[in-house]
Amino acid sequence: MKNILVLGAGKSTPYLIHYLLENAENYDWFVTVADRDLNAAQESIKGHPRGVAILFDINDQEMRTSQISKSDIVLNMLSPMFQHQVALTCVQYGKHMISVSYEDARIRDIEKDAQRKGILILTEMGLDPGIDHMAAASMIEDIRNRGGVVTSFESYGGGLPALDSLINPLKYVISWNPRNVVMAGESGAQYYKNNKIKIIPHHYVFQHSWPMEIDGLGQMEAYPNRDSLNYKSLYGFENAETVIRGTLRYPGWSETWFQIVRLGLPNEQQRIPDLKNKSWSDLTEMFLPLNSIGPDITQRVANFLNISPTGQIMQNLQWLGLFSDEKIGVNVSTAAEAMTHLLGKKLELTDDARDMVVLVHRMHVKYPKTQKGDEEYNATMIYNGERGGFTAMAKSVGLPAGIVAKLLLTDQLPLTGCHIPMHPAIYRPVLKELAEFGLEFSEKVVPKK
Repeated sequence: MKNILVLGAGKSTPYLIHYLLENAENYDWFVTVADRDLNAAQESIKGHPRGVAILFDINDQEMRTSQISKSDIVLNMLSPMFQHQVALTCVQYGKHMISVSYEDARIRDIEKDAQRKGILILTEMGLDPGIDHMAAASMIEDIRNRGGVVTSFESYGGGLPALDSLINPLKYVISWNPRNVVMAGESGAQYYKNNKIKIIPHHYVFQHSWPMEIDGLGQMEAYPNRDSLNYKSLYGFENAETVIRGTLRYPGWSETWFQIVRLGLPNEQQRIPDLKNKSWSDLTEMFLPLNSIGPDITQRVANFLNISPTGQIMQNLQWLGLFSDEKIGVNVSTAAEAMTHLLGKKLELTDDARDMVVLVHRMHVKYPKTQKGDEEYNATMIYNGERGGFTAMAKSVGLPAGIVAKLLLTDQLPLTGCHIPMHPAIYRPVLKELAEFGLEFSEKVVPKK
């Protein structure tokens, strides 16, 4: 029997666990789900005879080493801050690790150790990053096989409410960790456009958005995500004139969140005493200057931000409850933690609604060695979740990791070392199975004059 350890039972994990348990009898697996919230772990197992839920603290070294050492493979669904800790323990005990978090320099530093142990440390194996990498690598492979050269590459992704489920003024629902929404853009962004590097500081990321027309959705908005410059070398685009990686939202999100960032509410640095017993208006007031002018908090906020007190942005902030006298009421110590709680409550995905994930790749392709004209290569994946069931986010994040786990446990993936999913041995079989679940791209190639 092969033992699978899943670390984390959050919003992105349920379908991964479902997939593993569905295959457990056929492949003789046993699945352990470990989380600091035992109820969440138990709920994900649903009493399956080949699964068990355990209370787990990643910072408890004895607990961490005990569970990892007796597993054959570890699927890390925890916050990115714990990825290196998990990876080091996996290397120590010679266990494969699959993670949905971004690769970083600390992961790359253990490449030789992973190779010596004969194990695979695979990161960025979710939706975005994950499916986006695999789809792009497959498309680029096909383009290059036909003699094409990619001169412009744009990749966009988003987790959103479905078109038939726009249930709140912000046109957004929480289908993944709300902290990631609160702290989006905290590292700023940079990208490459028309042979020019564009750099956006963290406090301007949401002011730097643009409209995008997407087949099947209509007009959306995009903003740059993290460091797109890495993709020039990652994808072999050294001669590309444009390389952009961005996030998709419904129009209006960025202008509202930009003002929330300007207020300073996504703040994890300053600890605020007795925040639980403060009201939301108290918290908002803390971020206004002492000399703020206005008869009430709404007018003072509007004056400070220099926006209309009756416009849509202020209506959105009002709807979120940032000016209310309601107590925050939970044990949090920073404004960011309070905002994470607030978004989880106000932007909850209800059972009568469903979410949607979107990935878009757009490429300009030249054929320098033939007479063939330039092409615009567009590929779009739109996938809707289930009402009251599995979310599109959970399926699209969990399935890629689950499929790779199956490949490893059945000896169909002979890779060692540290990787992201851009090797053909990964993306070919994974994309094939994802398509069987409906997670596939609609591709369109248009001649470019």
